[in-house]
Amino acid sequence: MDNSLLGNLLILFGLSIAVIFVFLRIRVPSIIGFILTGILAGPHGLGMINAGDEVEFLSEFGVVLLLFTIGIDFSLKNLLQIKRPVLLGGSLQVGLTLALTYVIAGFTGLAWNKAIFIGFLVSLSSTAIVLKLLDERAEITSPHGRNTLAVLIFQDLIVVPMMLFTPFLAGMPEGATNVEVAGILIKAISLIIFVYLSYRWIVPKILYQIAKTRSRELFLLSIVMICLGVAWITAELGLSLALGAFLAGLIISESEYSHEALGRILPFRDIFVSFFFISIGMLLDISFLIDNLALIGILAVSIIVLKAVIGGIASLILRYPLRIAVLTGLALAQIGEFSFILSMTGVEYNLFDQIAYQIFLNVSLVTMALTPFILNSSPKVADFFMRMPLSDKIKCGLRSAELEVISDEKSSMRGHLLIIGFGVNGRNVSKAAKMAGIPYIILEVNAETVRIEKSAGEPIIYGDATQDAVLEYAGVREARVAVIAIPDAAACRRITSALRGLNPNLHIIARTRFVKEVSPLYELGANEVIPEEFETSIEIFSRALSEYLIPRDDIERCIAELRADGYKMLRGLSGEATAIHRLEQELPEFKVVTLRVHEDCLLVGKSLIEIEMRKRYHVSILAIRREKGSIFNPGGEDILRPGDALVVTGQIGDILDIVPLLRRRKLRDKPII
Repeated sequence: MDNSLLGNLLILFGLSIAVIFVFLRIRVPSIIGFILTGILAGPHGLGMINAGDEVEFLSEFGVVLLLFTIGIDFSLKNLLQIKRPVLLGGSLQVGLTLALTYVIAGFTGLAWNKAIFIGFLVSLSSTAIVLKLLDERAEITSPHGRNTLAVLIFQDLIVVPMMLFTPFLAGMPEGATNVEVAGILIKAISLIIFVYLSYRWIVPKILYQIAKTRSRELFLLSIVMICLGVAWITAELGLSLALGAFLAGLIISESEYSHEALGRILPFRDIFVSFFFISIGMLLDISFLIDNLALIGILAVSIIVLKAVIGGIASLILRYPLRIAVLTGLALAQIGEFSFILSMTGVEYNLFDQIAYQIFLNVSLVTMALTPFILNSSPKVADFFMRMPLSDKIKCGLRSAELEVISDEKSSMRGHLLIIGFGVNGRNVSKAAKMAGIPYIILEVNAETVRIEKSAGEPIIYGDATQDAVLEYAGVREARVAVIAIPDAAACRRITSALRGLNPNLHIIARTRFVKEVSPLYELGANEVIPEEFETSIEIFSRALSEYLIPRDDIERCIAELRADGYKMLRGLSGEATAIHRLEQELPEFKVVTLRVHEDCLLVGKSLIEIEMRKRYHVSILAIRREKGSIFNPGGEDILRPGDALVVTGQIGDILDIVPLLRRRKLRDKPII
């Protein structure tokens, strides 16, 4: 079919829209949809487009923009803040994968330089697919999500020296001279000097003058010119366009214009990058896939297992618990989009023949297509490994020396607060506990966080709270309250179940991101579940009412009523959990709260029989807490003192009515005597 470029573009856009629409409905990443579009439209599919040169040109431009935006978004300062998981975890994953792939490829009789190059390709994973799937599952901020992200960041960075080293690999076999090797090194050093000079002096001055004109068109053209200009320079030096584009982005990254440049380029990048994946699909030979289905299937499964095992081992070396290591390894088990870019460089330098290239394309696409299914099944795989007869040190990430310290720390604790997770929520809970003088122990799976906080004096323990052994070490049987403050929904459910099984009397407060998680957590035994979606909406409407000058007391009453109604609805979704939970489910307005008696309120110095709290306000005082001792089930002769903490029970509306009595001298209604 002899179509014009415009006609080809219309075919690709129309077909990709249809394919991606279907894929999104079945929760398959759009990248796979673009690849399928290329397969269908290409010469090996329906043959709708035969003019592949134009599409290849657009795809190459897309790769340039992709690397350019990655360079802009890269921040050396931010990298140094998470340097341990990125540099150590990433280098372990890439290094071990590269080494093992090199050994295996060497046994097949490949030359050493080609074996190393295949190791480059296999070691990289798909940043786009994995991060999209983790984001949809709300797991990017989970421990295994953060660990996966750190490794992917390292992979995105290491692809640049891999591109730089590929010509060196191609030049090393017979016929290469010391002069040629020295020439490559001189080019690399010259390029680094050029990038540094541009980064420090040349580009900032140019962009400053451009920005002064306040012309968006001129700014965009200047950014594109810098991108293409540096890419052209690297191409003239015999290096890749993609490498130059990344360096161009790096030049802009630390300037005050980086965010504006990124915002201008992103829409163009998304369009042109789609052509890259479409062009990959067009290169795929379906008949080759069918003829070599067994070989491609075996290679794809072998690579998935190899990368999953190595990713898990790298995580275990970083002292992550076994469950997190398994989840991280499975998330990194596919071959990534940067491997495609690198493979084109290999073809250019004769490190790949056409048969090897077709095998690589087919195997890579199979691993990428299986990624959504692997991630969906990864929790079950992790549970399988956790049931294996392995030591607690492997399952929980603990060391023998640490277990002795933990036992010493918790031996004297009774009725303490157990905080699981030391993010923003966990830190705030620990600060409040410290201010109130409540003993507490923290459980955290980030080894670096544990090291820093332990040196600062925090009673923090490293370990996976989904494991009974870790909870036992933290004194769960002697604890009074447990707060689960982690973003991982699956882990939160496991921890809730484990806590309830180990301590039936424990008061469990669980934090979850979504309302849909409330019901499962109550069924597993949580006493209270705080969904962030619900609480965020309360905070938003509270601030909105404040802007309309609504009195604070009215806002608090509205918040209390909304919480009572909302949590009644949420609890109604769950089954029976604990006795207290069933009581709150039947009487959602029934509350037990603690109120402070202020020094200047009119109730000070009066006995409970004078106040007649139950008769006048329908609120019962269950206990009076004081520094020198508490009075439980107080009698009518007991007198209120300044600073007393009253534990009261009643309907939420009645409790709100007595709050002003404990704060003010002047009463609005209902005289005390």
